[in-house]
Amino acid sequence: MSRRAQKFGATCLALLAASADARLTHLVIEKREQVPAAREGAPDYEILRGHYEGSLNPADPHNAIITDLKFAPRDRHGRVTYSATFAIARPLANASGALFYDVPNRGNGTVGADPDGHIRAISGWQSDLPKDANLQTATVPVAHGPHGPLTGPVLQRFFDIKAGSKSIPIMGSIGRPTPRPQPVSLDTRKAHLSTQSSDAAPLREVAPGDWAFADCNDKPFPGTPDPTRLCVRSGFDPKLAYTLVYQGRDPLVQGIGFAAVRDFAVFLRYAKADDAGSPNPVAGQVRWPIITGTSQSGNFVKSFINLGFNAGEDGRRVFDGANPNIAARQVPLNIRFGVPGGAATLFEPGSEGTLWWTRYDDPARGRGASSLLDRCHASQTCPKIMETFGAAEFWGLRMSPGVVGTDARRDLPLPAEVRRYYFPGVTHGGSYIGAFSLTGDPAFPGAPKCALPANPNPSFYTMRALMTRLLAWVAEGREPPASRYPRLADHQLVAANAKAMGWLTIPGAPSPDGKLNTFLDYDFGPAFDYHDVSGVLARQPPLVRRTIPSVVPRVDADGNEVGGVPSVQFLVPIGTYTGWNQLQEGYGAGGSCGFMGGFIPFARTRADRIAAGDPRPSLEERYHDHQGFVSRVHVVAQEQVRQGWLLPEDAERIEHQAETSDVLR
Repeated sequence: MSRRAQKFGATCLALLAASADARLTHLVIEKREQVPAAREGAPDYEILRGHYEGSLNPADPHNAIITDLKFAPRDRHGRVTYSATFAIARPLANASGALFYDVPNRGNGTVGADPDGHIRAISGWQSDLPKDANLQTATVPVAHGPHGPLTGPVLQRFFDIKAGSKSIPIMGSIGRPTPRPQPVSLDTRKAHLSTQSSDAAPLREVAPGDWAFADCNDKPFPGTPDPTRLCVRSGFDPKLAYTLVYQGRDPLVQGIGFAAVRDFAVFLRYAKADDAGSPNPVAGQVRWPIITGTSQSGNFVKSFINLGFNAGEDGRRVFDGANPNIAARQVPLNIRFGVPGGAATLFEPGSEGTLWWTRYDDPARGRGASSLLDRCHASQTCPKIMETFGAAEFWGLRMSPGVVGTDARRDLPLPAEVRRYYFPGVTHGGSYIGAFSLTGDPAFPGAPKCALPANPNPSFYTMRALMTRLLAWVAEGREPPASRYPRLADHQLVAANAKAMGWLTIPGAPSPDGKLNTFLDYDFGPAFDYHDVSGVLARQPPLVRRTIPSVVPRVDADGNEVGGVPSVQFLVPIGTYTGWNQLQEGYGAGGSCGFMGGFIPFARTRADRIAAGDPRPSLEERYHDHQGFVSRVHVVAQEQVRQGWLLPEDAERIEHQAETSDVLR
């Protein structure tokens, strides 16, 4: 056990009998809505929406890890206050005892009637989001230095800027732009703007007199001074990326978001009422709380556990189960001027620290031994963990070191409280439709900017079955299946190039070469805690010390991945499903198309494939006709049900999709 874990554990044990200082103090229900049962025989539901307020003692060891908390303003009791929104779906009868808390992704999240009587809850944790009735958000204080505003380096990159743009907002994040801190000075001589033609190209400085913190939409360069906008004398080049580094001021204490989730969950699980006497709406109904998160919010789950927030203010376990889904990193939340809504782009923190569940000595980066479970092992508050991810996480989100370490020499073992399940050949999150579509995922027609159609291979059917097994593990102690994911020991993980993968040449299709999001070892300076992805990024842009080796799954004769828990669609393929794709236009063209996986359909007949020079057997050669295809889907789906990888009702849906598809019609 590491020294940091021993120290934290001893402190937690000493506090077990102490009174709680950090807690949810007031829960306000602003809206109630009655909703009918999700299916016949299930209970009706009530959905509650509102906000809650919390209070943190900065001296409490459970909170002291929050970056800049010591600089936050205090109330008259010496505590730091915050608030967050929430929504709860509670059954009006026959509650199952399970609470599924789903961490919102960039503020997005919904709750509704659950067919199995589970309580569903979400709440805000991300404080840099705009306040919007449709988003789950948190409100946290601004940190102030002892002698004036708190300042520090801020980095923001811009790419794929629309041609003809005269001025652009200084915003961060992907998917939902968030405003960046205002600069201390508008003097460009005290800041830096650089350009790049590709992520591998060197930064080229733009002269201070050739750009401005200004709005140039209504007035030519240098425009009207504006701390929230950027303009360039010669205009923006859509083929370039721009990197802005400046001194920012007044950081939000964003790490409070972890405490906000902890305190909300503790209240729902253990409390009878808040400080004002308002009752807990699910008091006595929560026996088995489980936290889930997907992508960005899955990274949140990993950091939540790593930073010790699964121990409540009184030392009790918060969540009994956890599912970080398609989450390859930690979330860059507990950082001064952090951007929690990023997505593993160049210079972005998140992969620097502990990425593994077992204790592993990080040899390539020289950061010593650590585990995501160090703190919860010390405090005896670890949840049962079911980690799930797919192909796009290897290719686009730098998942490899979490599986094989930073030297990529051996499979890292998993602790007894962790299971890992891999979805081969899926895009980021998998297709949410899962149709047997020969034109790709119908939810992403044409896969904008990508060379290949969007990957239609789903993972959500398997996820639904796995969540029932996670609950059974938590509530009944029933062990789930052994972990299933590609391993070096089974010769299933190889270098990310066509030759090593066994990739076959398919006429008209791009190669996987050059599609990996390279894992870079960053040096952000001495004020950054690398294990915890916390603290201050004093060196911006970071120094790139080295490239970390990464591996990806090998493929079979169809170009489809080996290993893991395949979907029915993958086991009865109608094409090649990839976790990578090729960007066709804009900055980085020819490289990876983000996290959008690709699809290369099989030829219909043997004559068609021979004419095209396609080495993969055609649909006709595989299934003979439409009925042969449907029959094969039925056999495979029923076998998946028998093995517990598919729910019976989902098998029916998949078989119906096969029957109504145009495969060999």
